[in-house]
Amino acid sequence: MLSRSCINLVDLASADMMYFPQTPRALPRAMTVQGVIPEADGNESNDENSDSPSYRHHKKKIIVANFLPLHAQKNLESGNWCFSFDDDSLLLQMKDGFSSDTDVFYVGSLKVDVDTSEQEEVAQKLLDEFNCVPTFLSSDLQKKFYHGFCKQYLWPLFHYMLPICPDYGFRFDRLLWRAYVSANKVFADKIMEVINPEEDYVWIHDYHLMVLPTFLRRRFHRVKLGFFLHSPFPSSEIYRTLPVRNEILKALLNADLIGFHTFDYARHFLSCCSRMLGLDYESKRGYIGLEYFGRTIYVKILHVGIHMGRLESALNHPSSSIKVKEIREQFKGKKVIVGVDDMDIFKGISLKLLAMEQLLKVHPELQGKLVLVQIVNPARSTGKDVQDAKLETYTITKRINETYGVPGYEPVILIDRPVPLHEKTAYYALAECCIVNAVRDGMNLMPYKYTICRQGTPKMDEAMELASVCPRTSMLVISEFIGCSPSLSGAIRVNPWDIDAVADALHDAITMSDVEKQLRHEKHYRYICSHDVAYWAHSFMQDLERACRDHYSKRCWGIGFGLSLSVDRIVDAYKRTSRRAIFLDYDGTVVPHHALIKKPSRDVIYVLRELCGDSNNTTFIVSGRGKVSLGEWLAPCENLGIAAEHGYYLRWTKKSEWETSTVAADFEWKRITEPVMKLYTEATDGSYIEKKETALVWHYQDAAPGFGSCQAKELLDHLESVLANEPVVVKRGYNIVEVKPQGVTKGLVAEKVLSTMISDGKLPDFVLCVGDDRSDEDMFESISQATYGSSLPIAPEIFACTVGQKPSKARYYLDDEEDVLALLKGLAAASK
Repeated sequence: MLSRSCINLVDLASADMMYFPQTPRALPRAMTVQGVIPEADGNESNDENSDSPSYRHHKKKIIVANFLPLHAQKNLESGNWCFSFDDDSLLLQMKDGFSSDTDVFYVGSLKVDVDTSEQEEVAQKLLDEFNCVPTFLSSDLQKKFYHGFCKQYLWPLFHYMLPICPDYGFRFDRLLWRAYVSANKVFADKIMEVINPEEDYVWIHDYHLMVLPTFLRRRFHRVKLGFFLHSPFPSSEIYRTLPVRNEILKALLNADLIGFHTFDYARHFLSCCSRMLGLDYESKRGYIGLEYFGRTIYVKILHVGIHMGRLESALNHPSSSIKVKEIREQFKGKKVIVGVDDMDIFKGISLKLLAMEQLLKVHPELQGKLVLVQIVNPARSTGKDVQDAKLETYTITKRINETYGVPGYEPVILIDRPVPLHEKTAYYALAECCIVNAVRDGMNLMPYKYTICRQGTPKMDEAMELASVCPRTSMLVISEFIGCSPSLSGAIRVNPWDIDAVADALHDAITMSDVEKQLRHEKHYRYICSHDVAYWAHSFMQDLERACRDHYSKRCWGIGFGLSLSVDRIVDAYKRTSRRAIFLDYDGTVVPHHALIKKPSRDVIYVLRELCGDSNNTTFIVSGRGKVSLGEWLAPCENLGIAAEHGYYLRWTKKSEWETSTVAADFEWKRITEPVMKLYTEATDGSYIEKKETALVWHYQDAAPGFGSCQAKELLDHLESVLANEPVVVKRGYNIVEVKPQGVTKGLVAEKVLSTMISDGKLPDFVLCVGDDRSDEDMFESISQATYGSSLPIAPEIFACTVGQKPSKARYYLDDEEDVLALLKGLAAASK
């Protein structure tokens, strides 16, 4: 049975790239289907039986990103391609965190176009010589995917820029979304060419590939899959504006481990999962975990580090020594502040310049003695916003230099060109202060690089004429909205929008005592050295291995998580048997949890009448609801048994009297419970109390998702404390907290019905039990014990089935209430 969790996404991605199909409204929910899953084109796939080259049988790490860590250039005369590794690429530097015997493969696109006729030859060359697998996207698809959906929509949104009007950001375009999904499918196909799913680990990087996990999980259900987001993740109030918000969240949840730079980004992601998918998270021995469709998805928080060796090599390069001498002479007698940013509206360059202007205005004594060197890296995208940011940067720079400059002195030096690493290290080494003033940023390693360069090397010390024993100092002024801010506790953190505060911070930084500068520098230096890129990569991979540990212990996903229940199979068993017991939960099984009208539909009443009308069947609705409402709603089903309030009340048919549980009817605990629940009801908008004869239930399905869940946890703890000596059970269910008497469970209902059938000589040969929540687990366990523990001559056919894929004592699962109804219709038809 192909789960609905994949069909829509596969249809979307399988279409012709030039003629994108009409986009389905929903992408698949996270894929955890058990057993073998069909391929997108209908061919069956199998982890063990795939056509694969010999190199696939070596354990390896597969690093997936939008671009490969390569430089590529074509010789126009010979027509030959020349490739080399990009030593500055984070993807390449990550290898230092893996063991030396690890094979690392890279999957991604080249930054240059390769003619179709050359692609096969180039792909083979890259695989053989660089362990790289290129994803050759067509120019049209690349434009729509990368320059369209990624850069024009996702990137601004993840940096808190909403397309409120056409002049500021691009509106959502479903054609670009189709291209994004299709491009992710191409990446998945390339990964499948080199993966050994039983051994290899796949690590996906950044927002370009957020739906890729779904394609991989669908193809290889035991794939070991990590994802790291290098950009910010916005708050739920921003993210929820995304028309495909649920689709992306569900796709990400196909990973085993999801990484973020900061707790804020992780918190926003978890909040989105709570508010939009109804998922709660919990900390498990120091690790944050989400339970989703039978799987635990872990969340990791760790900022990426820098490659120390690469930076030290640049510091020791002769060009760096030459450049630093040149800069020292140029700025002799002046204090230098350095900033290095992309030309981007989110980097806050103009706000930084305004702060510099304010600093010179308030402290005229610094005029002629202070210089801001602003290096502007080339923009990574194009558009009106980038052009406006560039124009504003030049305008403010010109104004500052005209107002506060004199012949031979400019307060702001704007370097707007590609600057090689050795030149940047020279500026870092010389600058007394570094400022990063981004209004929103994820992976910004510039403060780390600055700190290491200020520590220096023997060759750099010689060029700067510093003694090797000279104390090292550095000062950082950083925006509180960048990813590395939490890890740099000695920095002066600023709100980039507060121009006066940033100006004051810059003044404090350059006038601070050397002793304090030294202490702050040493603190940062120790952290950066111990948390380099190798540490980050090793830590992430270690947690990914831990998250995937259960993959090895299961022959297939069906063990412990249920198998999809085949209607044909159960109908066949139903026809072969003659003494059947059927137990059905109510809410979430025959009636959806989200239904406003809790009365059963006509279809439900019809199938229940058919089932309980069969003299060979003993059919029960077993629910936590009250006997009055259940008796009224199910009145048309005269031969239907009802167990209300978890079995405290039970009747065999409509004409039967209600039987009461033998549990002592002492409800004094209600006087303690109700005031506590009222307290939380008053404090939680949208919550209410349901009063049953034997139980009290606090409902919070209409409360704000995150707040309701938080209040439910508090209420649970509160009630367990005040009711510790009372004969009650406090349980949390689907959007409820319930207090009920001890010794009343659905499991006891199943035991009583089955034992009565046996004592009456109606030996059951078919038992079906369907439910969706924790209270139904007692029934699943009881039907096995009551039948196998008895002296039945023949073991009955037992079908314990949970609704939704999740860990359960039930052997089988059905996706939702619609599947339950379809199953019951099949059984009802067999009764005729």
